[in-house]
Parts: sequence; structure tokens; C-alpha cells
Amino acid sequence: MHDSFTPLGGMIPLINIMLGEIIFGGVGSGLYGMLIYVVLSVFIAGLMVGRTPEYLGKKIESYDVKMTMLYVLIFPLVILTFTAISVLSHMGLSSLANNGPHGFTEILYAYVSTAGNNGSAFAGLNANTHWYNLSTGFNMLMGRFLMMIPMLALAGNLARKKSIPPSPGTFPVNTPLFTVLLTGVILIVGALTFFPALSLGPILEHLLLQHGTLFS
Repeated sequence: MHDSFTPLGGMIPLINIMLGEIIFGGVGSGLYGMLIYVVLSVFIAGLMVGRTPEYLGKKIESYDVKMTMLYVLIFPLVILTFTAISVLSHMGLSSLANNGPHGFTEILYAYVSTAGNNGSAFAGLNANTHWYNLSTGFNMLMGRFLMMIPMLALAGNLARKKSIPPSPGTFPVNTPLFTVLLTGVILIVGALTFFPALSLGPILEHLLLQHGTLFS
């Protein structure tokens, strides 16, 4: 069904999953994905204003930030690695029904969806091959379970810490200012990670569509 979307229309479900389903996501993955961005935003805010990075009375220290960044990096690493292999190999390209940037979007969505959502695919991609069955299976395994390791490590480390009362150096996380900061961090991290891939896929296809070029 997604294969019938306009280029920018097909980019919307891609972005929703790329951001960790924090916009329209499940209670599970969407919730802990948002918590990761909150911890990262608290740390960045502390660096910018010179206040102690704290969340829910727990100090955010180097170990917490390392686990947060590990979580943030695993997701794009597995997706972009398998996508790159597929677009550079005959076994990946032979399953495409469309060429050009639309075909790239089909491959990209297959790995984005298996890593972070329900494993759906653009209809123009024949994913029932040895390569795609194996690669999307490993991609799903790593995207679903490997990311839980740093998340559980972060949660366990925060649970062991003693809660401390708020002080004048604590950056509040229940203000409109923090909401703006959190939104900015989400967009910046998402843009820096996946914008190049989106530029080669739906964005390029949209620009070519404006000049009458179709991919079928």
C-alpha cells in the first residue's frame, strides 16, 4: 500500500519510525524512545547553561550518556548498513520493481520498518528472497533486542542512584523551554542521522517528480 504514496507521503511513515515512533508509536517502544531523548536533552541542557544534568532526582553522569548514545547509534547503524549492502549488490537490487530513488526508498523502508515497527514493506519490493529474509530477520533481531541492552543498563544504573532534592542548579524538565529543547534535539538527531538517506530517496524523487520524471 505504501508504494502508492507520493514521494513525500511515503516519507512520513519513514520519519515516524526513524524518530523511534515517538510521534505515533506504541506504548512500549515509543515510551522508552522518548525517555532516551529526554536524558540526552537534559545532558545537553546541562552543558549549555552550566547546570547539573538531573532527571527525576537522579544525576545524569557519563555512564548514562554513553548508554544513551549507544542506543541512539545502534538503530541507524543496522538500518543504514543493510540498506547500503542491498543497494550495492545484485541480490538486493534484483528484488526491485522500481528503479531510481523510489527503489532506494523501497529498500530503506524495508529495513527501517523491520528494525523499528511491524516489518511491513513498500509493495514494489519483493522481500521474499534468501537475502531479504535473512537480512531483515537479523535487522529485526538487532533493532528490537540489541537496543534493549543499553536501555536496560541505563534504567538499572538510574534505579541504583539515590534521589536528590531539587536545587538552584537543577534544570527543570516540566517547562515550555525544555519542551522546545527536547523537540529540537529530536529533530536534530533525526536529521543528522537519516537526512542523507531521505535526500537520496523520497526528497530526490519529489524534486524529480516536479520535472515530470516518474519511476516505474
